[in-house]
Amino acid sequence: MIIPCELKRIVYSFALICGAVALCGCSGSFVRKIDKGGESLISQYVAEFNASDDEIYIQRFPNSEAEEFLKESVPVFECPDKELEKTWYFRWWTFRKHIKSTPEGFVITEFLPDVPWAGKYNAICCPAAHHFNEGRWLKDPLFLKDYAAFWCREKEDARRYSFPAAYAILQFYKVHPDLDLIKDSYSSLKEIYAAWEGDHREDPDSLFWQGDGYDGGECSISGYLSHDTSGYRATINSYMYGDAMALSAMATMLGKDEEAKEYSEKAAQIKELINTRLWDESARFYKVIPRHLDGSFSPAREEHGYIPWIFDIPEPERADAWLQLTDPQGFKAPFGPTTAEQRADGFKILYEGHECQWNGPSWPFATAQTLTALERHLHQNGEGPATKEAYFETLQTYSNSHRLKKEDGSVVCWIDENLDPFTGEWIARKLLIERGSQIPERGKDYNHSTFCDLIISGLVGIQPQLDGTIIIEPLLPEGKWDWFSLSKVYIAGKEITVVYDKTGKKYGRGKGFSVFVDGKMTAHSDTYASKIVL
Repeated sequence: MIIPCELKRIVYSFALICGAVALCGCSGSFVRKIDKGGESLISQYVAEFNASDDEIYIQRFPNSEAEEFLKESVPVFECPDKELEKTWYFRWWTFRKHIKSTPEGFVITEFLPDVPWAGKYNAICCPAAHHFNEGRWLKDPLFLKDYAAFWCREKEDARRYSFPAAYAILQFYKVHPDLDLIKDSYSSLKEIYAAWEGDHREDPDSLFWQGDGYDGGECSISGYLSHDTSGYRATINSYMYGDAMALSAMATMLGKDEEAKEYSEKAAQIKELINTRLWDESARFYKVIPRHLDGSFSPAREEHGYIPWIFDIPEPERADAWLQLTDPQGFKAPFGPTTAEQRADGFKILYEGHECQWNGPSWPFATAQTLTALERHLHQNGEGPATKEAYFETLQTYSNSHRLKKEDGSVVCWIDENLDPFTGEWIARKLLIERGSQIPERGKDYNHSTFCDLIISGLVGIQPQLDGTIIIEPLLPEGKWDWFSLSKVYIAGKEITVVYDKTGKKYGRGKGFSVFVDGKMTAHSDTYASKIVL
């Protein structure tokens, strides 16, 4: 008998099952057991994180409420790699710290202490796209609905740094669809887009420009070549492409067909400019063209050259650029990736000058972007020069960088600003302490990147679509783990649970890969899954 459910299409070797007692009986109780196991992990990890934490800055949810908040709000994940698992719960534990209640609703902060370059309520738009990607997986959409409304009101602050606002809000919408959110945001997002066109583009047929620091990438190799550090960068241009595509989709939802066409045409033009102007054929990489010079490319490959893949801009034959991610002379490092290729003349790891340098150190901000880009490429184009193994290894390296060795020799989970890619030391933290910073532990629990989204969207491969379907396509290489589970993932009000058990011994429900929707088994395969569509 076929299960009546939301499943529209099964790809690869999935079988629909209803009557198999060993697999489908009491599905709801099985999912509850998985959830309870995750809640037990939350209790264990939160106790560990709280015990080692110096809670200097407190916002809406203090450490005393962390366990309750995580159990109520976040997906639960279990896997054989306990260091990766620990980092997962640590990142949710830190994200919770950045939920700030204001007289105008919730915002998500980057720094816990107030910093002078922030805007209203200490909010900074530079990492906001990361906040939307990560925070969209919280069960309650209120926090990010308020945050979206905040940026639509604070339109000038939304442009202090490069920030694809329309694109970010649309990614949130895919998980928590609400047409009122689109209706309320659309006009403001159009104004923000038009403002970028007005002051960061010389003419309607040219590329957008941005300063490296306002891209969140101070002291970049390409920035130093131009007297004002600005350039025609794949960053801002990719963001503008993403925003144009998002505005086109929003206009379609609202029945504004002419505007949808207008933004689609804008996007097509930007995509063409990125692919014809910013692709260095000899280097096989997207590069910066510094302003005010002779129009030549920057000599170095820089990690932000992977950003176009987040938005599906590159042609498939340019996938050989991903070979640089696993090349030790490119971006690969023990605590990397590095922000510039290591073979470049301008590559540096300095413990002097500006504490925030993007000419070599590893930055979680950039690492998260790179992994998001690789996830998009693999899901759109499959393996080739880019591989699932590269995704998995880079994610593990990223996870293992979330550590700090304290003076007493103990090692604790930690996220801060930038790292020495060869030792794992947090560079900005060291420099600020040595310089007697007036903002104690400025970068502690730094909310400038994603991590959990990379496991949900990438490793497990849950991909909600605008049309309401959900694609599940894991990037975990087959044979790497014998089991894992991810549950309490809420999409459009439905609870999604994904379980893999190679031998059937871990969870005692038979071997294979299973997907549950609201506690009911929706799809099952006796072997590791390739792809399903709900």
